[in-house]
Amino acid sequence: AYMTSRGNLVAVVTNGTAVLGLGAIGPLAAKPVMEGKAVLFKKFSGIDVFDIEINERDPDKLVDIIASLEPTFGGINLEDIKAPECFEVEKKLKERLNIPVFHDDQHGTAIIVGAAVLNGLRIVDKDISKVKLAGSGAGASAIACLDLLVNLGMKRENIFICDSKGIIYEGRDKKLDPSKARYAQKTDARVLDDVIADADIFLGLSGPGVLTKGMVKKMADNPIILALANPDPEILPEDALAVRPDAIMATGRSDYPNQVNNVLCFPYIFRGALDVGATTINDPMKVACVHAIADLATVEPSDIVAKAYGGSNLQFGPEYLIPKPFDPRLIVRIAPAVAKAAMESGVATRQIPDMKVYRQKLLQFIFQTGTLMNPVFDQAKQAPKKVVYAEGEERKVLQA
Repeated sequence: AYMTSRGNLVAVVTNGTAVLGLGAIGPLAAKPVMEGKAVLFKKFSGIDVFDIEINERDPDKLVDIIASLEPTFGGINLEDIKAPECFEVEKKLKERLNIPVFHDDQHGTAIIVGAAVLNGLRIVDKDISKVKLAGSGAGASAIACLDLLVNLGMKRENIFICDSKGIIYEGRDKKLDPSKARYAQKTDARVLDDVIADADIFLGLSGPGVLTKGMVKKMADNPIILALANPDPEILPEDALAVRPDAIMATGRSDYPNQVNNVLCFPYIFRGALDVGATTINDPMKVACVHAIADLATVEPSDIVAKAYGGSNLQFGPEYLIPKPFDPRLIVRIAPAVAKAAMESGVATRQIPDMKVYRQKLLQFIFQTGTLMNPVFDQAKQAPKKVVYAEGEERKVLQA
């Protein structure tokens, strides 16, 4: 594959049954969204994309169509396929194909949520294995978030989830979807208000207004509230902070701090996977991605980010849990971490012998002058000189 364009080519595939904020609008109407996704892949990680809109709702037929495309692509990004069919489609494709298959609505969201939760808990000094989570929403994104949080150390018995019928509890439905059944609790609670008391984390992937001020008041000290419904969250940050100034808020919106945005993840996890010829994107690769994103937020912001987000608080803390999408360091942090995890977990078909050289190569996707200037930088490193800065206390000099 690395001898042809296949090694840098991803298919963004949808049947248009669950387009964010629009619902089941169909494949043709979903095309602009898929084209937008393709632009993000190219812009942030240099990956070429064909957007493919398929007029097929039957999961088995959809799997057959997508599977037949394997010779053309180095990876498949599934997009906007409704639950529970999306679980079945992804599972069957992973079993059949020898290239990465990644449902971004599930795992992209989960990875960013995981990074936000880890950093939120770091700020409030809480142990992920001891916190209680109350959630609203049990669709594809929500279940993927919960699965990854459990993988990161959260206890399943500390997770309480509501869907459209209320709390998911043991014995509620004879034909409860298996993905939901994993989180069925033995409890008398029936609605969100019954389980929100003393919750350390609220995870919302449902609809507007689900979380009330009264519920927020009942939460544990320094609660972490991820209200991710779009465009209107489960509770607005100003409403939550009005009753709980100690809360840490994240939403799916760009006009508030801590936007949970999948663009922090999908271009770079695919970059790392493609560069080692990974046959799948597995849990170790996702966990590596989570930690790379979380750790980047704790370091000093780059000059480029400071300029792009002038006026924003860019110091690690309650209003800066996760990096900004235009942070140019994302690719050199995430892609190598993912590639390394793929190699260590045995799913890479090619090895990267020198990670330092690989990181240098990734700079071409950030700075267009990189290819020209790299030889100059290499030559300069061979003959290091001492430089004295007369204005050493200046912020610009310190950043340099």
